[in-house]
Amino acid sequence: QHYFIQSNLSDRRSTMFNICKPKKDDSLRKASDDKAANGDKEKAKGGEKAKDGEKAKDGDKAKDGEKEKAKGTMAADKKPDPYYDLIMDEDLAKNEWPKAFDAIHKAETQSIMAQVMTKEMFEKMKDIKSERGWTIARAINTGVTNPTSFTGCHAGDLDSYHTFKDFFFPVVEKYHVGYNTKTDKHVTDMDVKKIETVLEKHAEKKIISTRIRCARNLSFFPLNTLGTKEGRVEIADLMEKVFATFPAELQGTFYRHSTMTEDEIKHWVDKHFLFRGKDLMQAASGYHADWPHGRGIFVSKDEGFLMWLNEGDHLRIISMQMGGDIEATFDRLGKCAKAVEDGLRKITGEQEVYARDDVLGMITCCPTNLGTGMRGSVHILIPKLIKKIGLDGIDKIAREMQCQARGSSGEHSEVVDRVDISNWRRLGFPEYELVHDMVKCVNAISKMEDECE
Repeated sequence: QHYFIQSNLSDRRSTMFNICKPKKDDSLRKASDDKAANGDKEKAKGGEKAKDGEKAKDGDKAKDGEKEKAKGTMAADKKPDPYYDLIMDEDLAKNEWPKAFDAIHKAETQSIMAQVMTKEMFEKMKDIKSERGWTIARAINTGVTNPTSFTGCHAGDLDSYHTFKDFFFPVVEKYHVGYNTKTDKHVTDMDVKKIETVLEKHAEKKIISTRIRCARNLSFFPLNTLGTKEGRVEIADLMEKVFATFPAELQGTFYRHSTMTEDEIKHWVDKHFLFRGKDLMQAASGYHADWPHGRGIFVSKDEGFLMWLNEGDHLRIISMQMGGDIEATFDRLGKCAKAVEDGLRKITGEQEVYARDDVLGMITCCPTNLGTGMRGSVHILIPKLIKKIGLDGIDKIAREMQCQARGSSGEHSEVVDRVDISNWRRLGFPEYELVHDMVKCVNAISKMEDECE
């Protein structure tokens, strides 16, 4: 059972009645008795009509009242959509230790959150809030309501990671293997010339497309897990001004989800440019609340530069192109990221426009994206290897090489004849080294495809 809190707004309607009083004509003083009598009869009839009219009005009011009551009931009875609405675990909604952990902690495979969280830790943290109001109950809701989640937790603001440090830092270290939150500092370097690993020809031929993106969150807003409808719209309005500052080669068009035409939606869905939400695990974090308000995509004229607004993190800066020219794609990403940061500084007057931390790097909703916030990926055709060992088998191999394999339509999507190979590491390594991880893994996976009978 889950709790869903919904606020209903009822419209108040007021009806104005104009009461007209008949005028008395003093010049008609010599009226006959018959006319007077007839006048009395007409008055009587008028009185009856007036009473009937009032009854009718009362009846109409009663009907309108019933209709309004019915509408309110329907709104209150509306079931939450688990793909978009934030639905809290029944116990977490009451700020109590979830009974669901009895089964979760007995499972053979557990999320990183479940591996770290204990009842003692929860009781110690449950009444604490971060600067913007994030709680440990909200932080772990994803993993409690979706036990198959790999990570199982989210942050609500930068301060969340420090307020709940005893929980989040172990989670960070379990995902970003080898990173020491006590001694290490994050570094960043997007110099394309430092990529030393060469993509082999047999691998390049199999690559359908290349996409490299980085996540960014604005320092003056809470993360989207804790965001509001008004806040998301404000971010979209701000970014629309930033887009106008881009150099000519990066200029493009901003499309808002809430105002896109059906033809535009179909066009961008067909091109796989448009994000559509509808993810159980992300919805449980609060990502998709108030959908589709404040969401949108920016597309450059040449379609090599794309930005997602409020999909999960505030901004996803994306560089992409068909084929396997990974270096060109990475070089463009660096230019796009700089244009966005420069534009934000110009419009806001702020120098520190992104939420960032010396230890954790770029701050993101999900601990897995901390650091560079970067994910470089290729879609590669490997039908024989898919048939032989499946996505799980390919993912196992990829993870041994600091990478990850997903369905070609994104996380949790189905696999047909191609997979998405991306870097796994995010924190503690410069961006160019993460591209090296991906290239090395793609070369190996391509070779295994060629060796399949």
